[in-house]
Amino acid sequence: MGLLSLAIWTPIVFGVVLLALGRDDQARSVRWIALIGAVVSLLVTLPLYSGFQLGTSSMQFVEKGAWIQRFNVNYHVGVDGISLWFVLLTAFINVVVIIASWESITSRVNQYMASFMILSGLMIGVFSALDGLLFYVFFEATLIPMYLIIGIWGGPNKIYAAFKFFLYTLLGSLLMLVALIFLYNKSGGSFDILTWHKLPLTSPVQALLFFAFFAAFAVKVPMWPVHTWLPDVHVEAPTGGSAVLAAIMLKLGAYGFLRFSLPIAPDASREWAWLIIALSLTAVIYVGLVALVQQDMKKLVAYSSVAHMGFVTLGFFIFNDLGVSGGIVQMIAHGFVSGAMFLCIGVLYDRVHSREISSYGGVVNTMPKFAAFALFFAMANCGLPGTAGFVGEWMVILGAVKFNFWIGAASATALIFGAAYTLWMFKRVYLGPVANEDVKKLVDINAREFLMLALLAIAVLYMGLYPKPFTDVMNTSVADLLKHVATSKLN
Repeated sequence: MGLLSLAIWTPIVFGVVLLALGRDDQARSVRWIALIGAVVSLLVTLPLYSGFQLGTSSMQFVEKGAWIQRFNVNYHVGVDGISLWFVLLTAFINVVVIIASWESITSRVNQYMASFMILSGLMIGVFSALDGLLFYVFFEATLIPMYLIIGIWGGPNKIYAAFKFFLYTLLGSLLMLVALIFLYNKSGGSFDILTWHKLPLTSPVQALLFFAFFAAFAVKVPMWPVHTWLPDVHVEAPTGGSAVLAAIMLKLGAYGFLRFSLPIAPDASREWAWLIIALSLTAVIYVGLVALVQQDMKKLVAYSSVAHMGFVTLGFFIFNDLGVSGGIVQMIAHGFVSGAMFLCIGVLYDRVHSREISSYGGVVNTMPKFAAFALFFAMANCGLPGTAGFVGEWMVILGAVKFNFWIGAASATALIFGAAYTLWMFKRVYLGPVANEDVKKLVDINAREFLMLALLAIAVLYMGLYPKPFTDVMNTSVADLLKHVATSKLN
C-alpha cells in the first residue's frame, strides 16, 4: 500500500472503527479517536507534498492493481500538480471540522464523526482516481455520508434538504456514467482516464460528452442556474456539514472539468466556452446581488460560495495560464475562507440558536476575540490583498482581461459585490451597541474554538502572503493541460 492509498483508506478505517464503538456514553472516547484519526490522516498526506517532484506534469505516487478483471477495471490512483493540493486540503479541513463538532453534537456522536472520516477518505479518492469507474464510485459514494449528515443532524427541514441534495447531484451524475461507458467502448475496453485524454473524437461526439460531463459537474459546483439546492442544504446542514460541503465537496465538480471535460473534449470545450463564461459571469454578478438581500447568515455565505465558484469556472474556460491556475488557487482559498465563515456562524448558532442577522448586533462588545477572527475572515471573503481570497480572484481577473477586456471588467465587479454583502453582514452582526439580551449574555470563544479558527486564519494568511508553494506545484500540469487543449486533433 502506497502513500495515496494510506491517505484514502486511513480515515475510512478510523470511520469504521468509530461506527463499531456505538453508544453515546462513550462520546468522549469517540471524539478523541476521531481527532487522532483526522490528525493521522493529515500526517499521512504530508509526504505527498514533500516528495512531490516539480517540473513534470506526469502522475506521481501512482498505484495500480486489478479490481474487476473481467471489465478491465483497475484500482488506479495518482496525483499531479492539479490534484495534489486538494488531497491535503481535504485532510486539513477534516481535522478542523472534527474540532469544531466537539461539543455541538451530543447524539449519535460516533456515527457523526464516522461520517466525516469516511467522507474525507472518499473525497481524497475522487481527487486521486485515474480509473473512470473508480472515479465514479468515489464521486457517488461521497453522497451517502453527506446525505446522512444533513438528514440526521440537520435543522427542521433536514429531510427535504437531504433529498434535494441527493436527487440533484445523483441525476446529474447519471449522464456522466453514460459518457464513461461510451469512452470505455471507444477506447477498446479501458477505463484509464489518461488513455481517454488521447482519444481522437469527432466534434459531435465531443459535444455530447462535454454536455454529459457538464450535467454532473455543473450541479456539483454548483453553477447558475442549477445552484438552487445549495442554500437550502447549507441552511439545514449542521455546522460541520456546511463547512465540508463548501470547502471540499463543491470542488469535486470544478475538479471534474479539469480532469474530464477539458482534456477529453478539448474542441467542444473551446466551442462552448462562451456558454460557461456567460453562466460564470451570471453567478458572479447576479448571485452576488442575491446575497446582498439575505437575512439568514448561512444563506448569505451559501450564495457567496456560488459567486466565488463562478470565478473558478470562468478561469478554467478562458484558456490561459493565469486563468486556470487562478481558478485552482481560488478553489483552495475558498476551501479555507468559506469553511471559516460557516464555522464562525456555527460559533454564534451554538450560543444563540439563530442564524438570522436581526438576532444579533454588537457582538464585538461581548466576544472581542471572536469578532477579530470574524473580521479577518470577512475581509478574506471580500478578497482583501494579503489574504487567500485575493490571490485566486486577482489571477482570474488578470487572465480574463488578457482574454477579453470586458469579460475581465465584468468579473471584477465581484470584488465590489463581495465587499458589499460581507461587510454589510459584519456591520449588522458584530458592530454597534449590544442589540438584545441574547448578545449581552454571550461568552467569548474557548480554547478549542480559538484553535479551530486560528488554524484556518494561519492558512488564509500564509496563502495570501506567500502563494508560491501553491502555484509552483500546479504550473507544469496547467501548462501541459492548456497545450493539450490548444493542439487537439481537430484544431
